[in-house]
Amino acid sequence: MTSDQPQSRPRRWLLALPLLVFAGLAALFWFRLGDTDVSRIPSALIGRPAPDKVLPPVADLVHDGKAVPGLDPAIFKNQVTVVNVWASWCVPCHDEAPLLLQLAQDKRIQVVGINYKDAPENARRFLGRYGNPFVAVGTDASGRTAIDWGVYGVPETFVIDRKGAIAFKLIGPITPDNFDRVLKREIDKALQSGS
Repeated sequence: MTSDQPQSRPRRWLLALPLLVFAGLAALFWFRLGDTDVSRIPSALIGRPAPDKVLPPVADLVHDGKAVPGLDPAIFKNQVTVVNVWASWCVPCHDEAPLLLQLAQDKRIQVVGINYKDAPENARRFLGRYGNPFVAVGTDASGRTAIDWGVYGVPETFVIDRKGAIAFKLIGPITPDNFDRVLKREIDKALQSGS
């Protein structure tokens, strides 16, 4: 029996080794990735032209008695534009809606929406509930256009300069914390760049 004991110890360590390796990797990922701010993920599209995709309007969407147009990339020329990718089913989109309305009050810019994988009636209900900050809203029913924009998930917000290039990308919702500190600063940079 004493000859069996030395063999069982190495076997126990071998059995525990995968568990120890997994625990070590889990701890590494937790500390290295756990509290990373995803809004700081760089975008390869910064400085490149905004996607040249025409999107149809949200069906039957009306604002101030007029039909709200879809997204035509020509809208980006000669004006700083904020593009917000949103959906009625997106919980953070509900939270950022009042901030988008506030942003739309700035007459130096225009705010445009891309409605992502949403039913038209739900999109209309959402904008009816919170108000419509958008001068145009394109429908991305398939999600293909969001891929062209490099969207990780809704909501995401882009600042487009006067030449139609992507100047900034905010991943995640607009919040009271990042509204003045990040987004408005990036809009001011685009306005001052003279591009």
